[in-house]
This record gives sequence, C-alpha cells and structure tokens, in this order.
Amino acid sequence: MTQFLPPNLLALFAPRDPIPYLPPLEKLPHEKHHNQPYCGIAPYIREFFSDDPRDAPPPTRAETREERMERKRREKIERRQQEVETELKMWDPHNDPNAQGDAFKTLFVARVNYDTTESKLRREFEVYGPIKRIHMVYSKRSGKPRGYAFIEYEHERDMHSAYKHADGKKIDGRRVLVDVERGRTVKGWRPRRLGGGLGGTRRGGADVNIRHSGRDDTSRYDERPGPSPLPHRKKDEERFNENDKRIASRNR
Repeated sequence: MTQFLPPNLLALFAPRDPIPYLPPLEKLPHEKHHNQPYCGIAPYIREFFSDDPRDAPPPTRAETREERMERKRREKIERRQQEVETELKMWDPHNDPNAQGDAFKTLFVARVNYDTTESKLRREFEVYGPIKRIHMVYSKRSGKPRGYAFIEYEHERDMHSAYKHADGKKIDGRRVLVDVERGRTVKGWRPRRLGGGLGGTRRGGADVNIRHSGRDDTSRYDERPGPSPLPHRKKDEERFNENDKRIASRNR
C-alpha cells in the first residue's frame, strides 16, 4: 500500500541519518576547572569555631514586633516635630495675604458643619451686629470646606458681643467654637496644627474634656446649676427624717 503514497508522504517514513560517533570524555565539564571534587560542609566546619572565644562574632538579636512599633512611633513623632519647627519658621500671620481686615473686629468660628454655607453663617451671626466680610477656609487640594471661618464685624463691640454669647451655638446640628482672632492679636500665639491652640477637647474622657472651647468663661455651659428639688419631695424627706428620729428614741 505504501508504494501508492505520494513522494511527500513517503518522505515522512524515510529513516534519518545515523547519529555520529563521538569518543567519551575523560572528565566532565564541571570537573575540568576544579582540582577537588564536590564534597559536603565537613571540611569547612573549623571555620565556624575558634580557640579564642573573643574572636567569635557577637550574637545578633532580631527586633521584636513591639520594639519595631515603638521605633516607628518615635520616628513619626520626630518627623512631626521637625515639620512643626519648619512650619513655625515660615508661619507669619501678619504677612498672610488671606488675613485681611481689622484683627480686633474679626471673629474666629470653628467646628462648623461642612454643609453650612456662608449665607447661613451670616444669618446666624448678624444678630450681634452688621457684618463686613466672611471668609470661609477651603482646602487647597480638594476644594472642600475645612470647618472654620473668619467673620469681620463693622464695629468692635459687636465682635465682643458675639464672642461672649455665640460660643456653643448649634448651627446645622453642630455646636460651633467661637473665639477672637488670636494669630494677629496675641503675641507668640500658635495654631493647633503647630502645637498651640486652646486644646481643651482632648484631655481625657467626657467628664474631663471641655465641650465647646478652652476659654476661661466656658463655665456657663459646663457648670450649670442643677434643677431644684420639688416642694412635695422636700416635705417627704423631712417627714422621713422625723420618723427615723422617733424610732431611734424608742429603741433607746
């Protein structure tokens, strides 16, 4: 049957040329460049020991997880301190182009709701006097509000009135912090991001933290007098005390 196949198919069944004979090698390729054959680590054990223990290398100790976390925490604090020192050298509120107007007529409002608009702030603070200008601070990267603003009044007495009565006022569901502009009025003042500020909201628990601002006059919010006892309760307490005294006198 194969004689009937075409030549191209018959070429597939044709035998190949025989493999040429080569004489065997005297040495393997990896043995030509080495004088000694492969061996174990036994000849090199003596290199790890010494007659004098002082020649031995000092033992190495790996860093634990707690030590690594503590080291990173210290490095983070040091980096933050360096950044604060650098920013303090560059911080000059008197030459700030955004700080406009009279500093003694300007009110600082913080913890403002991010959804609060300038018109809403104007309506809330115009009750203390006519407002000349409102400057809301926005983030340079995202353009979103940062939660604080500066309100400049036309008269200084109106600013003092808002400073005394507007602290802790609820606007759009959040109680705002109201203070004077201390950057241009108080010598040596530093903002909170540079290690300054009033800082009365991160002291401890809810019984220690100041709810609104760190001013000295926050007692009107935190130390309100409790409700007076009702008259009938007071009479009941007096009657119970009299009964206790009578029982004690009988037992004698």
